[in-house]
Amino acid sequence: MGWHGSHGGGGGSRYAARTQGSFRDLGHLSRLFPYLRRYTWPLAAAVVGYILAAALENTIPLLIMVAVDSIVEKQPNVMWPAIIIVGIVLCRFVVFVFARRIVQRIGVATSYDLRKRIFHHVQLQGPQFFHRFNTGDIMSRAVNDINMVRRLMRMGWINIVRFVLAVSIGLAFMFSLAPQLTIFVVIPIPFVGIVAYIMSRRLFPYMRDQMASMSAVTSFVQENLNGIRTIQAAAQEDEEIKRFSDVSTNYVTLVYRATRFRAIMNIIMPYLTAIAPVITLGYGGSLVLQGEISLGTFAAFFAYLTMITGPVRMLGMSLSTFTSAAASTQRLFEVLDFAPEIKDEPTQDLPESFEGHLELRNLTYTHPGSPEPALLDIDIDVQPGETIAILGRVGSGKSTMLKALVRLINTPKGTVFLDGHDVCDYPLHQLREVITLIPQDPFLFSETLRSNLTYDEPTRADEPIWGASNAASLTEAIRQFPLQLLTIVGERGITLSGGQKQRATLARGLIRRAAVLAMDDCFSSVDTETEEKILSGLQKLRKGKTTVLISHRVSTARHADRIFVMDNGRIIESGSHQQLLALGGYYANLEAVQSNQDQDRARKAKLLHDIDELDEARQAMTAGGGGS
Repeated sequence: MGWHGSHGGGGGSRYAARTQGSFRDLGHLSRLFPYLRRYTWPLAAAVVGYILAAALENTIPLLIMVAVDSIVEKQPNVMWPAIIIVGIVLCRFVVFVFARRIVQRIGVATSYDLRKRIFHHVQLQGPQFFHRFNTGDIMSRAVNDINMVRRLMRMGWINIVRFVLAVSIGLAFMFSLAPQLTIFVVIPIPFVGIVAYIMSRRLFPYMRDQMASMSAVTSFVQENLNGIRTIQAAAQEDEEIKRFSDVSTNYVTLVYRATRFRAIMNIIMPYLTAIAPVITLGYGGSLVLQGEISLGTFAAFFAYLTMITGPVRMLGMSLSTFTSAAASTQRLFEVLDFAPEIKDEPTQDLPESFEGHLELRNLTYTHPGSPEPALLDIDIDVQPGETIAILGRVGSGKSTMLKALVRLINTPKGTVFLDGHDVCDYPLHQLREVITLIPQDPFLFSETLRSNLTYDEPTRADEPIWGASNAASLTEAIRQFPLQLLTIVGERGITLSGGQKQRATLARGLIRRAAVLAMDDCFSSVDTETEEKILSGLQKLRKGKTTVLISHRVSTARHADRIFVMDNGRIIESGSHQQLLALGGYYANLEAVQSNQDQDRARKAKLLHDIDELDEARQAMTAGGGGS
C-alpha cells in the first residue's frame, strides 16, 4: 500500500498523525474495467459526443476574433458570427446532453451490476465471512461505497476527459494564435499538476477512514435496532444514545476532516489557475498595444484560456472524486475477493431419488481459529425412516453436526454421506432440498404468515400449509388472528410469541416433506404439553422418512428410535431410551433431574390450584355473609 498509519476510529482526531497515499491507490479503480467493457459501444459513443462538443465549443473564439477585428477595422461583421455562434451552441447542447445521458446510464448500470454481484456473493458466504464483515458494514459498502463508484462513472472520469480535450485543443488553438504568449501562459500548469498530485495523495486515506467510520455507524444502528427490546427491557436507552453519540461524533469528525481538505483543494486550485489570466492580461495586453497581435486575436486567446482554466480549476474536485471512488472500490473488493469457504463442486454420478440414509464416518471438525475440535471421530449410521435424537450440554458440538449435514460449515470430504454419496459431491441447492435443516434460532421475514410458511415454494395451495401447521400445533394460533394466514408478522416475527415463532419455523420445515429432516432444538420455547402434541403429529407426518433432532429434554429424546449423547465433541453414550436408562450414565442422570423438575412443577401447580380454590371459597363465604 502507498499509505501508512492507522485508519481506525482514532484517525478522526484533529491532531492525529497525517496519513499519506499515492497514485498506486488509484490502481484499485482498474478493478472496475470489466464493468466498463460491458458498455464499450455506449461509452465510445459518449466519448465521441464529448469530442464533438469540445470541437464545436472551440470554434466559438475564432468567430469572436472575426467579429472583434471587424469592429476594430471599422467594417463591422457581427451578425453572421453571432448567428453561427447561436447555431453552434444549440448543436453543442444537443450533442452534450446526448453524451451526458449515456454516461449517466452507464453509471447507473455499473452500480446496479456491482450491487447485484455483492448481494450474490454474500449469499454464498459462510461463518468466517460474517465473522469478519457484520451486517451493517456490508450494507454500508453495498450502498455508500457503490454510490461513490457511481459518482465516478457518472461524472468523475468524464471531467478528466473534458480536461484533456480542453487543454489539448485549447492549447493548440492558442499556440496557433500567439505562440510566445502561450509559452508564458503554460508555465504555471505543471505547478497546478504537482499540487493536485500532492493533495490527492493525502485525500485517499481520509476518504477510506470516512467510509470505514460510516460502516461503523451503520453497524451500530443495525445492531441496536435488532436488540431494541433488550435495550428497553434493561432500561439502557440513555447509555445506547451516549454510545451512538460517540460513534457518530467520530464519523462527523472524519467527514469534517475530509470535507475541510477538499475545501482547501477547491480554494488553492482556482488561485493557482488565476496566474494564467494575469499573465495574459499583462503580457498579452502589451502585445496588443505593440501591434504584434490584434485585439480580436487577444479576445479569442483569452476565450480559449477561460475554456482551459475552467477544467483546470475543477481538477482538484475531479481528482477527489477519483480518490474517493478508489477508496470505495478497495472496500468493495475486500468483500468480493473473500472466497466462499463452502465450494459448490458437484459430480455427475448422483442418485435421482433419495431414501434418506445418513452416514457419519470419523467426522472431525475444528472451527477456524479454534484450538480444540468441535467434533471428534463421530460415527453414526442412520437408516432410512429412522428417528434419532442427539443430546448434550451447550457447546458439545450438536449444532455443528447438523450444519455438517447440509454443509453450512466446510464439511470435510469423506466424512458425511447421503445415500452412499459424499455430501460434498451434491450441488448445494439439491443437498439442502433433500436435507431440510430447521435452525435453532427461529427467523421470520416481515411478510405474511403464509409467505413465511411456504417460503421455498410460494405458489403452494393452502392444504399442505394447514397440514404442516397442524403438525406443528400452530393452527389454533393462526385461527385466532383476524387475517389468519395473511397476518403480517412484522420484522423477525415480532408480533408473535417465542413459541409461535418456533412453531412457525417448524411448520416451514415440515411442509417440504424432505427425505431427511434435521431439527436443531426446535422445542426450547414450547411447553411440554404442546411438545407432546407436535411429536405425536411428527411421527405420523414423518413416517418412513429420516429425522434427526437435537434437544435438551429427555421428554423429547425418548420418542426417538436411538439416542446419542455428546460431550466435548464426542459421542459418550448411544442407545434407546430404555437402554440408556439401564446404563445409568449421563442420560439416566439427566432423566432423573428433569423428572424431578417436572414433579416439582406439578407440585407447584397443584399448590397454586389449591390456593385459588381456597380464595374462591373465602370470597363465596364473604359474599354469603354480606347477603344474610
